[in-house]
Amino acid sequence: MDDLPSFRPLGLLGACLFPGLGHILNGEVRRGVYIASGILGLFLSGLLVGGIDTIDSKEDRPWFLGQALVGPLTFAVDFVHQHHFKVLDPQTKQLRSAYPGEGRGPNGVAVSPSTPPNIKSIGKMNELGTLFSTVAGMINVIVIIDAGWPTRRQQQGKA
Repeated sequence: MDDLPSFRPLGLLGACLFPGLGHILNGEVRRGVYIASGILGLFLSGLLVGGIDTIDSKEDRPWFLGQALVGPLTFAVDFVHQHHFKVLDPQTKQLRSAYPGEGRGPNGVAVSPSTPPNIKSIGKMNELGTLFSTVAGMINVIVIIDAGWPTRRQQQGKA
């Protein structure tokens, strides 16, 4: 029974809220900082490469499910994307990406001609950005499990 990892609910909850926080709450501060910088670096690299359009719960739902595993940060980015960078279609009354030459008017309604609120990345840039941010979420699942059920690690200097 001594070899089984113990369950740490606070670590599990912290890891779900923010990458690396679970390890910090478990007393592994350096490990938590490394985890946070790695996962957030990959997630933010995806945003940098592909733009804010890579996080889209409406148009890219399957990818968003993987990205959501990063935590509340993904939902905040998606909220900003949906409410500040999308336009409201005047006919269907649904949010969508702006077409070229179409902008965001009062109350977010699509108006033409105007400058789009964002230009959707195309080709490989969008794909790479989406992939980076989704992989960050999938790696975070491993981190969440490790924070909730930590295994014994050898201390540095011990054989």
